[in-house]
Parts: sequence; C-alpha cells; structure tokens
Amino acid sequence: MTLTKKLAAEFIGTFWLVLGGCGSAVLAAAFPDVGIGLLGVSLAFGLTVLTMAFAIGHISGCHLNPAVSIGLWSGGRFSAAELGPYIFAQVLGGIAGAAILYLIASGQAGFDASAGFASNGYGEHSPGGYTLVAALVTEIVMTFMFLIIILGATDKRAPQGFAPIAIGFALTLIHLISIPVTNTSVNPARSTGVAIFQGDWAVSQLWLFWVAPIVGAILAGIVYRWFESEDTA
Repeated sequence: MTLTKKLAAEFIGTFWLVLGGCGSAVLAAAFPDVGIGLLGVSLAFGLTVLTMAFAIGHISGCHLNPAVSIGLWSGGRFSAAELGPYIFAQVLGGIAGAAILYLIASGQAGFDASAGFASNGYGEHSPGGYTLVAALVTEIVMTFMFLIIILGATDKRAPQGFAPIAIGFALTLIHLISIPVTNTSVNPARSTGVAIFQGDWAVSQLWLFWVAPIVGAILAGIVYRWFESEDTA
C-alpha cells in the first residue's frame, strides 16, 4: 500500500471520528426529549473507531490519532519515517470533520461555537470543574490504557479478527470515565479540530491535549515492549 493511500485513509478515518464523535455531542447529546447524553456520546466515539477499523484497518492501520501513531512507534510497531505524515493527515482530517460539523451546526438559529463546540478543557472549562492536574493525570492514564489495549488486541498472539471490537469498546469506556473531567480527548487531532472553531479558551488549553496523550502513549509503548521481551529467568 502506498503512503499516499495510507494518508488518505487516515484523513478519512479521523474526519469520521471527529464528525461522528463530536457531532453526537454537539448535535444530539442534549437534543430536546430524545438527547443521547453522556452514554450516547461515549458510544458514538467508540463506534467511529470500530467502523473505521474494519473499513481502513487493512489500508493504514486505522490510527486516527497522533497519540496512537506515536504509541505504536514507541512500541516498535510503526515506522518513524511515516510518523510525521500520519500526524499531519490526522490533524487535517480532524479539522475537516470539525469544519463540516460547524457548517451543519450553524444551520440552527442561535448556534454559538464559542460556547464549547465539544472542545476539551480543564479548570472552569472542564465539564465537572476538574483542575489542570486532574485533567493531566486523566488524559495520560486514559491514553496509556487505550494504547495498552490497542497493542495487546493487535498482537499476533491475540485472537485474530476481534481487535476493532476491543478498541472501539475501549474508547467507549474511556469516554464514560472521563467526559466529566476533560470532555475526553486522548487524541490531539480530535482536540485540535474543534478547538480551532471554538477559537478562544480551547486553543489556549490545547497544549495539554497534545502533551498528555503523547506522554501516555509513549509510556504504553515502553511497557508493552517489556511485555513482549524474552524472559531471561
């Protein structure tokens, strides 16, 4: 598979993740009487990854997330030469998904992206008012666990064909845990896309949603490499 095709797949996949996941939060979470709520938004994010894993996993690996690409590199599963292009394609896909969501959401009278637009935040911009430290710990730990699950589910020794299901449900569970804390990122591309359209505090707090997921992903890669290492005793 050529790099161009891989990057196109990553663009489309990340586009779908942001449009599907953040779209559920912006358009449907609190829709009058039949809003899907926290559970629905969590499931929507998981479904975007699950569906794309089956659709493009055989093309690009379906990373959809700079932290995932970095974690796979840290775990010895991904080439450093493709890391930059993958991250670039993912961020562009995230921005494109947010742009389409903005276009749709703007069709409703009174819509105001500055009110949040499914952006990630801490302190006064955390859904539950959680501190910067709480947000940092949450994003590191959640991304760490996400990468451990990804690395384990895609291990050649794991049952074959079930990885997309495990990964999709993992992302659902992560959202169920952490939406109240940070609105759940674990994905710098997802955070960047909507932050650009929120345009205020989300941009100033965006650094955390790059740093924390990357730290968590690198640590997971290191730990999983240890799991894979040969025992000497």
